[in-house]
Amino acid sequence: MQDRQALKRVEAIYAALGPVMDERMRRQWAAAEAQAYGWGGVRLVGEAIHMSPNTIRKGMGELTAREREADPNPETNDRLRQEGGGRKKQIEVDPGLQVALEQLIDPVTRGDPQSPLRWTCKSTTRLAEELTGHRHPVSASTVGRMLKAAGYSLQSNRKTKEGASHPDRNEQFEYINRAVKDFQQRDQPVVSVDTKKKELIGEFRNTGREWQPKNEPVQVLIHDFMDKDLGKAIPYGVYDVTTNQGWVSVGIDHDTAEFAAQAIRRWWHKMGMKRHRHARELLITADGGGSNGSRSRLWKVALQGLADHLGIPVYVCHFPPGTSKWNKIEHRMFSHITQNWRGRPLVSHEVIVNLIAATSTRQGLTIQAELDSAAYPTGLKISDDVLAAVNLKPANFHGDWNYRVLPLRKKK
Repeated sequence: MQDRQALKRVEAIYAALGPVMDERMRRQWAAAEAQAYGWGGVRLVGEAIHMSPNTIRKGMGELTAREREADPNPETNDRLRQEGGGRKKQIEVDPGLQVALEQLIDPVTRGDPQSPLRWTCKSTTRLAEELTGHRHPVSASTVGRMLKAAGYSLQSNRKTKEGASHPDRNEQFEYINRAVKDFQQRDQPVVSVDTKKKELIGEFRNTGREWQPKNEPVQVLIHDFMDKDLGKAIPYGVYDVTTNQGWVSVGIDHDTAEFAAQAIRRWWHKMGMKRHRHARELLITADGGGSNGSRSRLWKVALQGLADHLGIPVYVCHFPPGTSKWNKIEHRMFSHITQNWRGRPLVSHEVIVNLIAATSTRQGLTIQAELDSAAYPTGLKISDDVLAAVNLKPANFHGDWNYRVLPLRKKK
């Protein structure tokens, strides 16, 4: 109680006198208040007027050195800092520092991409050392401030891992990063693909809130049992990493490799070929499991059909096990779709398609969507002979994750 009263008293005095005091007077007054309070005074005064404890302690030193015996030149203690004085920020002295830091941490960014916060697995000390080694001398504390300003933060563990950490996880991240940069530098298309969470169609509860008249929420069913007549929706997305454009095929049957390949084919004809008129190859980044899994034989056979149809090689890079949420499409497209239809019952396939197509962001994201009513049966077996017929070329590094499928015939 006493601390709270003292805090309010200091705040009131500073509010009245602060505007008429110069810099030296403010810190010496703060020092006097801190000394008068006693133990804990520096902390209390600093919290009340938002002044650094070091500044208050400097004022204490000035109060005890009234005779200025410590400084042979008395004029230096009377000199006040001019407007804009003081040491400049490191990013002003070194304009390339911010870019160098972003390039250093982007390939190894970690965390839940659907959160607005990000975190990096490298410590500020390690980052400062690497930046200094690249001719950008900087301290660890400055790196910490820059990371916070860029939207990063220190975070505790969170349950986002889907499996055990693979020993080659980081190397695969760096491999994908190099591949994407190489394709973009050569103006070749790069897409991130994945299946969004399946949605029940009908008057079911959808998480999130939206504006409604007070005390008039949308009424939905109590139990989430699938309506056999309405069924479910299976959104498969294709996100163009370079153009910030996306495509979603909303399926009604099963999430299979054939459905995934057909969605990529639709993206190409509806959006991709217009933007990438001179494409000579295509890079796909995908999860390690699901309909586009690295071990799926049907996925590779479907890719052969896609490569034959497009008439260009199709390169594929899979994310390591347990890292599916770090695929670009998750936090650059799917998260915005979820936000756009939050709190709304998805009563029909048409509603889902329209809500997806209406999704956009300030960063220029645009999405097109279409219903795919075709049947995609499950349980198809791919024999060794059929798989051997796929013109598959594994990469030298983790050929099970990184490979390309070459067309067997030229596009007509």
